Amino acid sequence: MEGSQALRRQRTNLELEWTRWLQGGRPHDRERLRKEIVDSWGRSIATVRPEQDSAPEEGEARQRWRQSPLREPLAAVADELRGIAEDGGFIAAVTDETGTIMWTCGGRVMRRRAEAVNFAPGGRWDEQAMGTNALSLALRTGRPTQVFSAEHLVRALHGWVCYCAPIRAPGGQVLGVLDLSSTWERSHPLAMPALHTLVGGIESRLAERMGSPSAGGPSARGSFAGGPGRNGGSGLRLRTLGGAGLTRDDVPVRLPPRQLEILTLLALAGPQGPGMSPERLMDELYGERHVASTTLKAEVSHLRRALSGALATRRYELTAPVGCDAAEVLAALRAGRVEEAARLYGGPLLPWSDAPGIRTWREHIEVALREAVLRWHDPGPVFRFGELHPHDLEIHERALAILGPDDPRGAVALARHRTARSD
Repeated sequence: MEGSQALRRQRTNLELEWTRWLQGGRPHDRERLRKEIVDSWGRSIATVRPEQDSAPEEGEARQRWRQSPLREPLAAVADELRGIAEDGGFIAAVTDETGTIMWTCGGRVMRRRAEAVNFAPGGRWDEQAMGTNALSLALRTGRPTQVFSAEHLVRALHGWVCYCAPIRAPGGQVLGVLDLSSTWERSHPLAMPALHTLVGGIESRLAERMGSPSAGGPSARGSFAGGPGRNGGSGLRLRTLGGAGLTRDDVPVRLPPRQLEILTLLALAGPQGPGMSPERLMDELYGERHVASTTLKAEVSHLRRALSGALATRRYELTAPVGCDAAEVLAALRAGRVEEAARLYGGPLLPWSDAPGIRTWREHIEVALREAVLRWHDPGPVFRFGELHPHDLEIHERALAILGPDDPRGAVALARHRTARSD
């Protein structure tokens, strides 16, 4: 309930700023609006009417899709994408490099909503055609983008939230974008991590088809973020949950915070993803802060030396196995091993980090584990999660509900419950 109220307040505030901008050419409260949104409004208003009801038609969508280099790679994630779209109430779309939609999938209700604004094959969604939206921004900036409600220039899209990420060829060329869109009240922190994983799968298949040097390497075949005994002899192990540290054969390897963030993002980039482009890594580390690209290159260079060269250069990817506790928690959850995931979870991901990519993964891991333990039949994982989250009243209520009357942990759960209620 609290989350939905916050979304309503955000939507109301954005509607107010959108109206004020149209009336006076500038926002009233710049803290409510991202600079990239205001800049895009300014570019778009010359060619797009805020009152237009749908995207213009480009046509030839079927022919574009038949000839697209993305068609076969998308097949590798199509089933997962359809499941996310239909179960989560999303419409998914793939565009070409011009912003023309070539392919969509989703449930019947969302398809009808999408077709009403021509969010369908043949629709043009570049900035000149449809103004500020996630697809146009992702194409323009080359970075993953979310656009919520009245951040869209066109009023007909104010009921939407859209998540979008560019799809790149092995050489870095943007071939199109993948988009997940839904109604604004379905905005969810897990949408962007899911999108990253799907794009990673598509780019991995692209690398294999296009004969990228990395396609035959280990990162294209499986994750380097394995558990104990799965590190292929590298001896590298990364701790990220509740704290941070890297060891090689149990000997600490000293890394400054920024390099720990980089290594964590690479370890979580996806079990079959071909690493990360410099642009994406820059975005996930620094967000909208103005940081020189040389700063990132220097950090990566130092990290490469610390890893004895086990970090590729052009597209950043690990070239030696690195065991990672966060990746193991996610793998256990995907396999339904909730007790193992709760045991491995040591607390929030890099709790001191404010990097946008780390914050997204932190919330993703915590939400996924919390939902799993709340549905679990055994009290152990619930009790363990409650130990690390003492203010989570619902977790303590669940623990009290399933702990047996003679379980000695009942007294502790009751004390936690009373403390959380008094907060």
